Amino acid sequence: MRASASTAKDLGMPAIYLHTLAQLLRSIGIDDRSLLLRVGLDPDRLNATELRVSQAQASEFVTRAIIESGEPGLGILLAQAMQPPTHGALGTAVMSSRNLGEALDLLTRYLTLRAPHWHVRKRLTQGQAWYTVTSEVDPGPLHNLILDAVLLGCVSMGTQLTGTPVTGIRILRRGPEPAYFQRFRAQIPVPVHYDATEDALLVPQDQLGLPLRFCDERRAAASRAECEQALQRLSEDAGFACRVRRVIETSYPFPPKLARVASTLFVSERTLKRRLQEEQASFQHLVDQVRLERARELLTHTGMNLSQIADALGYADAANFTRAFKRWTGRSPSRYRSEALAVPAEAGRPRASA
Repeated sequence: MRASASTAKDLGMPAIYLHTLAQLLRSIGIDDRSLLLRVGLDPDRLNATELRVSQAQASEFVTRAIIESGEPGLGILLAQAMQPPTHGALGTAVMSSRNLGEALDLLTRYLTLRAPHWHVRKRLTQGQAWYTVTSEVDPGPLHNLILDAVLLGCVSMGTQLTGTPVTGIRILRRGPEPAYFQRFRAQIPVPVHYDATEDALLVPQDQLGLPLRFCDERRAAASRAECEQALQRLSEDAGFACRVRRVIETSYPFPPKLARVASTLFVSERTLKRRLQEEQASFQHLVDQVRLERARELLTHTGMNLSQIADALGYADAANFTRAFKRWTGRSPSRYRSEALAVPAEAGRPRASA
């Protein structure tokens, strides 16, 4: 028996997928910013391949997106829109692989990095490689969207990476064909068979050796190592404090109130405080961690003045922000910015000859 999404560990959903979905909604006339803000997500924070959003917020946004757009086939549109770099280190590793089989093996090992609680199992039989996709939790109304995005995304990526449609690929889907599928059938370049016993991608074994256009063994090795580290972090980051931090990182307005975060995670304020205490953490400390990271980013990579940064971080004025930053780092924001900007200049300056 599978756990429900609400009781399973919240491993977070990559924010970039919600960003991509928001762009799709905008293209069909939906006010994506308003929709994101209504579920408490900051639209300007989502365009990052490694930032993760709490699964509760991600599910709420996707469910509302389907309802408000009236388009249950959003997963198919997502599959068509996504490019390999959208998938972070996994996308880079896949793109840099030697051949199609190696790329699919990476997906088999690391899918859960990009689709939490989803897994791929591979088997070889009668000249076919079967890649069966399963979930350890019940995804509820998101079931079709996720499977459409994953399975059709693999087909699309295969074409992108080999430079040609992969011959003989098929998709199997459990259950009856949904009504929306007929509208997209002409756009889908492979057969999709419903009422199957499993959800799977079938690839002829003789196609697994197809070389990829962007093969780079050094880059592939580095990206695989990054995926391994990310997989380890994901299991370590399943604690409650990490879940709270994910909500804080992507919330609008920022910083969020404790009550809003507790509601998002379906716990009482008292329970949230207690569970953080059990992990030697506190809500304010997590807020300050995120504030410090954002402050460093804004000081280093934008021309915003201190008043603008203070406002972005939820401070009443620049003086309050400056006091907090000095408490965290021992330096004023202005000094930190000067030192950070001086480093590249020093690195690029030619040394005087002896």
